[in-house]
Amino acid sequence: METIDFILRLATALLSGLCIGFERQWHHKSAGLRTNMLVSTGAAIFVLLSIKYFELDKSIDVTRIIAQVVTGVGFLGAGIIFREGVNVHGLTSAATIWCSAAIGCVAASGFYIETLVCTALVVIVNTALEPLDNWLKNRK
Repeated sequence: METIDFILRLATALLSGLCIGFERQWHHKSAGLRTNMLVSTGAAIFVLLSIKYFELDKSIDVTRIIAQVVTGVGFLGAGIIFREGVNVHGLTSAATIWCSAAIGCVAASGFYIETLVCTALVVIVNTALEPLDNWLKNRK
């Protein structure tokens, strides 16, 4: 992989995290702009590193790093979830961070259109479905 391709993939992950994080920050959620940008970019860095190692040694399994990203982000997401009485808060923020990491992995793999589609879907779910979610919570 050329350096320009490395930078383009990393920038794609960063911009995807920015789009998702902007929506979260706009709605005053617990995991916002910087968190989603860092998670997406960090996941991309790990995947890009594994791709670079694969170029040196074809016996390296690139998917092992992706599996570890999933585990690490799960731990990060667990830190966002908290319980207040019978209510649980932060599940959507944790799921969004999980999606940001996955999107970072997709971007690092060089799937630019797929990265755009995934980013758009996460933003749409978090914005367009929020009124429906609120209505369902408040119905009697």
